[in-house]
Amino acid sequence: MIRNYPSFTNKVFQLILISSLLKLVFAGLIELGNDEVYYWTYALQTDWNHFDHPPMVGWMIRLTSLNLHWVSEISLRLGSILCSGFATWFIYLTAKFLATDKAGWYAALLYQFAIYTSIIAGLFILPDSPQMAFWTGALYVMAVILFKPGSENKTSLWILLGAIIGLSILCKVHGLYLWVGLGISILYLRIKWLSNYRIYIAFAVSLIFMIPIIFWNLQYNFITYRFHAERVTHTNLQWDLLGREILGEFAYQNPIIFLLMLFAVFAAIGRNVFFKRKGTQTWLFAMSIPMIVFFWVIALFNPTLPHWTGPAYIPLLLLSAIYLDQQTKKIIPNILAFAGVLIMGLSIAAIGVVRFSSVNFGSHNKENYGEYCPTLDLTGWKNFSADFNQLVKSDIANATMKPDPFLLVDKWFPGGHLEFYTARETGLTLIGVGLLTDLHKFAWLNESRKKIQLGNDAYCIAPSNLPIDVRATYSEYFEQIQSPIVINQIRNGGIVRQFYVYRLKNCKKIPARILP
Repeated sequence: MIRNYPSFTNKVFQLILISSLLKLVFAGLIELGNDEVYYWTYALQTDWNHFDHPPMVGWMIRLTSLNLHWVSEISLRLGSILCSGFATWFIYLTAKFLATDKAGWYAALLYQFAIYTSIIAGLFILPDSPQMAFWTGALYVMAVILFKPGSENKTSLWILLGAIIGLSILCKVHGLYLWVGLGISILYLRIKWLSNYRIYIAFAVSLIFMIPIIFWNLQYNFITYRFHAERVTHTNLQWDLLGREILGEFAYQNPIIFLLMLFAVFAAIGRNVFFKRKGTQTWLFAMSIPMIVFFWVIALFNPTLPHWTGPAYIPLLLLSAIYLDQQTKKIIPNILAFAGVLIMGLSIAAIGVVRFSSVNFGSHNKENYGEYCPTLDLTGWKNFSADFNQLVKSDIANATMKPDPFLLVDKWFPGGHLEFYTARETGLTLIGVGLLTDLHKFAWLNESRKKIQLGNDAYCIAPSNLPIDVRATYSEYFEQIQSPIVINQIRNGGIVRQFYVYRLKNCKKIPARILP
């Protein structure tokens, strides 16, 4: 019976420890994905901001890789795993404060069983990864300020909240929504607080954390926001995009947990959930529903990604935990057990497919063999880079290529993989030649690297799943582009992708500088 467990604190610690150890194992079993290797470039060249996002994920990689002295899939993903543990603890504390210790335990389980929070932001290294620790920490401090009498008069709590939200913004700018949600809550629940000067001090603290982002964007004519604005300013109504977004959120939250959240929302609306702290429901909805609706409206007109709404579902995890707390006395309710089995089964199956599938699950056409196969983002780059390294050594030894050839890319993908795996393996200097909107961070990396000169040779690597017309792209820069050498990616006896290695001979025109 539940009375035999007066505190769930130890269980939450055990949950964090076990889940972290499992993730460390998983982290070492699969290679880095497209986004992960790209964010490695944030650590290679730290800055106050980057083309796509603020700098926090790069700083975190620097920290967990011991300032780039320990570089591996595990070291890069370690920060994500640690932040997931902190976030689990914060969500436990929040649900415990709002309801009961058991509700906190359920919230911790929900956090570790939801795919977005546990895997996407809790294993893979993305800007979302550090943000989850700050987002959940901000929710906890908000809850205390809103619902613990007298806390609204503690300046230190408000400053702490402002700092945590500021750190969240340094991960991804949509951390600003934490202030939007809190503002809505204050308007509905604590309108008199608008005269509380401490709120404005806290907001000013958050703005101070944004100074590096603003300073960097002033240097580059606010390129980050112009880039993101171009992604969400289409005006043609497209219902299929909205459907894809909702289905993506359904999958990313774990289908079982998504359905549980729906039940909890309708139960709360129907007044079938008891809240011991008046205003809890309003606050949870304010921190969630407007953000979800906002991205759904964007999805009606523009392609979106399901993880953009990921943080908005965290308050609904809290609501679901409170709802479950009032529905069952089990330590692990059946629905949570099913959700846990599902995420564990999917994780093991996905790793098995990535490592051992003898077929690709994308295109089987020669011109784009493997395109749209998600498993190819997470496998094959180590072996290819080792094979390519032998080819480079042979080419230089035989004078087929001049010494110190360059490695060229025209897009950030597969640029990230070629940077992390291939350039590190071979020691070749990788430079980007193309459009800023295609190269992103690689345009800034160019600035600090050796420049290609007239007469230099270079390689271009074209994976079959990311087709490129190499001759059309680079013929104006080189006198000769030789027919490619094909290196097959073989997985469990089957060819799942080809890497086309082009030799680009004798640079005749130096590529123009990309940055304005």
